[in-house]
Amino acid sequence: QVQLVESGGGLVQAGGSLRLSCAASGRTFSSYAMGWFRQAPGKEREFVAQISRNGGLTYYADSVKGRFTISRDNAKNTVYLQMNRLKPEDTAVYYCAATHRTLPSYSGTYYSDWGQGTQVTVSS
Repeated sequence: QVQLVESGGGLVQAGGSLRLSCAASGRTFSSYAMGWFRQAPGKEREFVAQISRNGGLTYYADSVKGRFTISRDNAKNTVYLQMNRLKPEDTAVYYCAATHRTLPSYSGTYYSDWGQGTQVTVSS
């Protein structure tokens, strides 16, 4: 089990940028593939991006491809989501999650541990 804490959310204008961080506890962070998901009000949770254990593989939802970048620093037990050219439709609570499954694993049901979420609001 790993404990996850997200940070970096906030209010930003359309076209702006934010970087989310997800800090993990424990010494087994590098054994997990990591993902970012988001949930907007009244909508189901959706996959955003994921990264393999060593950071060599990444996958993105079509809606964020070319604008968002997922990365990780295993020495710091942290995974990041750099979000550029933000749009109002990116407004959501963003969650990081951990999985032992091999990638790609797009469904949230494959992830065993979740953070509490961080709010991202993009104004038009």
